[in-house]
Amino acid sequence: QVQLVESGGGLVQPGGSLRLSCAASGSIFRIYLMGWYRQAPGKQRELVATITSGGSTNYADFVKGRFTISRDNGKNTVYLQMNSLSAEDTAVYYCNARLATVQVPVGEYWGKGALLTVSS
Repeated sequence: QVQLVESGGGLVQPGGSLRLSCAASGSIFRIYLMGWYRQAPGKQRELVATITSGGSTNYADFVKGRFTISRDNGKNTVYLQMNSLSAEDTAVYYCNARLATVQVPVGEYWGKGALLTVSS
């Protein structure tokens, strides 16, 4: 069984920074893609950023230049460094991974989410 556990959410003032982490654990054979999505109150879940095992990244336009995604393949962990935060970034941030286990060649997995609140 695969688990994705996010950490690092919290309350931040506008203009501040925060780093989210997500560690994948379980019977993982290989992780192909890891990423972050977010869901604000009353809105649909949206892509924030993704990163391949080789380090190629993709960002939503609304975070380009402010957020940086990175990963530690040895620790099966993905990070999201968020800078210049504004109230519009308030959301639950979900970790996502597309990976292979011994039993499943390719599957998609989600964390339970980490709440980020940007407020003064």
